[in-house]
Amino acid sequence: MSDGNAPRSDSPAPVAPVDQLASVDQLDGPDNATAPGVRGVHLVSAGIVAALVGFASTSVVVLAGLRAVGADARQAASGLLAVTVAQALGTLWLSRRHRMPILLAWSTPGAALLASTGPVNGGWPAAVGAFFVAGGLILLTAVWPRLGTLIASIPAPIAQAMLAGVLLALCLAPVHGLVDHPALVVPGVVVWLVLLRFAPRWAVPAAFAAAVVAIGIWLGRHGGLDGPLLPRVTLTAPTLTWASVLSLAVPLYVVTMASQNVPGVAVLSSYGYTLPWRESMTVTGLGTVLGASAGGHAINLAAITAALAASPDAHPDPRRRWVVAHFAAWTYVALAGVSTLLATVATAAPAGVLTAVAGLALVGTLASALTSALADPDERQAAVITFVVAASGIVLAGIGAAFWALAAGLTVRTVLRHGPQARPPA
Repeated sequence: MSDGNAPRSDSPAPVAPVDQLASVDQLDGPDNATAPGVRGVHLVSAGIVAALVGFASTSVVVLAGLRAVGADARQAASGLLAVTVAQALGTLWLSRRHRMPILLAWSTPGAALLASTGPVNGGWPAAVGAFFVAGGLILLTAVWPRLGTLIASIPAPIAQAMLAGVLLALCLAPVHGLVDHPALVVPGVVVWLVLLRFAPRWAVPAAFAAAVVAIGIWLGRHGGLDGPLLPRVTLTAPTLTWASVLSLAVPLYVVTMASQNVPGVAVLSSYGYTLPWRESMTVTGLGTVLGASAGGHAINLAAITAALAASPDAHPDPRRRWVVAHFAAWTYVALAGVSTLLATVATAAPAGVLTAVAGLALVGTLASALTSALADPDERQAAVITFVVAASGIVLAGIGAAFWALAAGLTVRTVLRHGPQARPPA
């Protein structure tokens, strides 16, 4: 996903070594003497805002994806708790160790992939097995750079077209929600549209809050909540099937790398930071593997909220912006405490209401993916085929549409580039 502040062209100078960086106790030095304490407070508030925006914007996407691949209400709540805690701990480690604003996040495109794929052969245990495999592939990327190079060799229009096809079904959810449950969906859509004009960063979180209020009123008239409110881990023994590996694990790894990790590196680089790639992949891979049995699908480098922590808006001194990521991580720890309550509300609400909010959260990502997919005229036909197959939702030989979309797009691209009517080189 890509929202929030876009990377600026006026990137700061490369960051100094760790031993030259300011500590938390030195947030307000002589350079900030004109406003003692203000900079430190701003760093803390920026971290809290980054976490709130990230959590409120796409937590419903995670829940929708986990439920779609077979998780019940308790397993989905456990999965949201697992990825929230995993990304918080990983962010604390990386930001503190390297004194950089390195933020981790759950894989929002990956959650959308789960929602579009639906149940696989083997049910929820097979989905958990796919999460293990995806985490293992991320770990393998850390120790075997050629795997990362292989993923990078997938043409960007093909990868973005697959992502766009995966997102389409969720982005249609607000339209269906307006028809099926107008009283519950209209408030969120109106709030989203107004803030999209005046405060885009808060459009989706505010729409989420409006939807929760509307659902709360509805529940008050229909018997209230019925489910767990406190965090609880539900473990599932994983199983492996070829269908789950090809339908979920491989596409989940591809979209996580192409749509989250690579852009996450680019965002930090645009602000002058050199990311510790191998360690970051090790941390995110381990976090994914360790959280898989609890239902966590994948964590990765943040591509959305990274700019909130790394930009000059967080702090003029690039050496001090790591504190934003640090406090964002602690905010995620606090938010993990309400993850089960959120899952219970989502379960109690009429079907399609919070999915509609998830669709609103992904509209910007869909627009970005379509733009990237169709930008190059030479790649356009293959990208359109990829998009159509991914959006079709087909299941062939027990394998979902995302895998077949990649296969179809790469096949069409190869035929067009190397067939008898291929365009001669310039």
